[in-house]
Amino acid sequence: MSPPTRSRLRAHPASLPPSAPSDGTRRRILETALQLFANRGYHDTSIRDLAKVLELQPSALYAHFSSKEHVLAELVRIGHEAHHDALQSALKSSGPEPAEQIRALVRAHTRTHALHPQLAVVVNEELYALTPELAAPAVVLRDKSAALLAEVIERGVAQRSFSPPHPRVAAAAISAMGVRLPYWYEPGSALDVDTLADLHAELALRMLGGSAAS
Repeated sequence: MSPPTRSRLRAHPASLPPSAPSDGTRRRILETALQLFANRGYHDTSIRDLAKVLELQPSALYAHFSSKEHVLAELVRIGHEAHHDALQSALKSSGPEPAEQIRALVRAHTRTHALHPQLAVVVNEELYALTPELAAPAVVLRDKSAALLAEVIERGVAQRSFSPPHPRVAAAAISAMGVRLPYWYEPGSALDVDTLADLHAELALRMLGGSAAS
């Protein structure tokens, strides 16, 4: 199968989560870089490209970020931090049963990817362009987010609430539902974000062999 195109992302403005820096120029750089990296790819976007869109001299960018790679590292960190915070908040506000917690986690996962599609693409596809040192903060957050889902699934299996053929494969499939959203989901379409999140939660519970009505 051919890789999905990013061209559809051009029709939507890039948005950063509320936790992103609010400083004017720094935020403008991040928002512009996000749009370019999501549409063209990190390697096909130069500092000169970024400076041209911002109507700045390349040297002016270095007052805020020491390199293009540091811009990407900040975007990837912001994305993983917002995602992890959303999962933690959802888990804390959910009930104690594994099915309730899966529903909450999947809804948060879906909403994060649907509401910030450009950031989701950059976070998931361009992380590997970073050196291990610059990627490290985001990787720690990514692993913590994966652990939240894995722990709930493991508890559900132990309590016989879930009976997936393979817990790890089920967890990967549940995560992938959100990751692929930027390539097909149209914000503002007849399928609203909350309905989509509910559908994903139902599908996740079916994959786990749990009751979607729990």
